[in-house]
Amino acid sequence: MFITGAFMSHSCWDEWIVFFENKGYKTVAPPWPYKNETTETLRQQPNPKIATIRLTHLLDYYTEIIQKLPEKPILIGHSYGGLLTQLLLQKDLAHAGICIHSIPPANLVYFNFSFYRKILNTFGYFNARKKITLLPFKKWQDCFTNQMCFESQKETYELFVIPESQLVIRDIFSAAAKINFKKKHAPLLFLSGSEDHFVSADIQYSNFKKYKNVHSITCYKEFRDNNHLVLKQYNWECIADFIANCLDKIG
Repeated sequence: MFITGAFMSHSCWDEWIVFFENKGYKTVAPPWPYKNETTETLRQQPNPKIATIRLTHLLDYYTEIIQKLPEKPILIGHSYGGLLTQLLLQKDLAHAGICIHSIPPANLVYFNFSFYRKILNTFGYFNARKKITLLPFKKWQDCFTNQMCFESQKETYELFVIPESQLVIRDIFSAAAKINFKKKHAPLLFLSGSEDHFVSADIQYSNFKKYKNVHSITCYKEFRDNNHLVLKQYNWECIADFIANCLDKIG
């Protein structure tokens, strides 16, 4: 199961779905609630209920989907989807979890404040109300697609960026976003990128190191040259192949 991050259309997983289905996996990439439309439709006529999305709602939503599956899924989450993967794994709902450039849990104390500054400045934390916001193109360039050419930045912005609930961004710092790092859990892999200007490799490594259960498998891998939009970069298939090889070892 692929879990999408905030501001992103679930269509960002299309190539990943083909890749893993060619390896024999059955896949699903559920859109977030109220977002099962094209990027163009969501931009022009967003469902007003998007404004009501909260982290707790997303956890309930994915829990319900998982419980209807014939077996525990492997969860692969990107960005906010990585945080959701950690939280769902904590509920013992997954066979394994892959966190790709995961938004850090609320109780991960990190003293490089660039991430928090970007959250506050980019997503309007202090102005959060029940309303919908669209990530400005300039912020997309700075936080998601740094080092990509302008044409690729513009193309991916038009293809994948959709309106988001400000409240769900605010929930990153809520009690609902806390992890019990001492609890036993299914195998968990963290992936980071050396050029991610939003969730830096240092933050992701700190997230990985925070897990303390000696009876659980927790792994970390940093890829060179990757920014936050790792799912759509030139080497995405190498990363997907690395994940597949790790999953083969888990069995």
